[in-house]
Amino acid sequence: MESKRLELLKQMADGVAAQFGSKCEVVIHDVSSMDHSIVYIVNGHVSGRKVGDGGSRVVIEQALRADAQPRDELCYLTRTPDGKVMKSSSIYIRNSKGVVTEIFSINYDITELLMLQRGIDEVLATHDSRQSEPERIINVNDVLDDLIEQSVAQVGKPVAMMNKDDKIRAIQFLNQSGAFLVTKSGDKVAKYFGISKYTLYSYIDANKKQEEKKQ
Repeated sequence: MESKRLELLKQMADGVAAQFGSKCEVVIHDVSSMDHSIVYIVNGHVSGRKVGDGGSRVVIEQALRADAQPRDELCYLTRTPDGKVMKSSSIYIRNSKGVVTEIFSINYDITELLMLQRGIDEVLATHDSRQSEPERIINVNDVLDDLIEQSVAQVGKPVAMMNKDDKIRAIQFLNQSGAFLVTKSGDKVAKYFGISKYTLYSYIDANKKQEEKKQ
C-alpha cells in the first residue's frame, strides 16, 4: 500500500469518525492481506475489531472476484455478533493504475435508533411492516464457519449422511464462495467433511472440470 494514500485515508477516517461520534466506526481494509486486512480502525469498540483482524464479506468477495470496477456498496445493514445493527457503506479505493487496493468502510451503530423507531411505529403504524434481516459483520474465520454451514444447507442433509456427490456439491459451493481464500481453510474443511486434503483437492478439481465442460 502506498504510504501517502494510507495517510490520506487515515485522515479521512479520523474526520468521518469525529463528525459522527463514538457510534461511528471507520475501517480501512488492505485487500492484499485478507487474513489481516484491517490496517486502521477508529471506534473499533462498535464491532469489537482491531488492527490486524481479518476481512469481512466485502473483502473476501473482492479478493475472490478481483473485480476491477466494483460498485461501492452504500447504506446497507450489517449486524455484529453481539447483536448491534449498523448502517454500513463500503467504498473501493484504487491505486494510480486503477486497481482496487483498499476498502474504506463506515459502520454506524443504529441499534438505539431502531429501538426508538419501533416504539414510534407501534404507535403510528396502521398495517404490518417488515424490515430485511441485516447482514452479519464478522471476522474472516467466522465467515468460513458460516460458509460451511451454508454448504451443508445447500445439500440438505448432515455430513454423516452425505455421499461423494453430496460432498462434491458442498465443496463446489465453498470454492465458488471464496472459502479457500482463507488461510488453512483446507484443513478445516477436510476435517469437517471427514476426508483427506488430497480428496478435498480432487473434489475441487472435479468441480473445475465440470465448469469447463459447461463452457
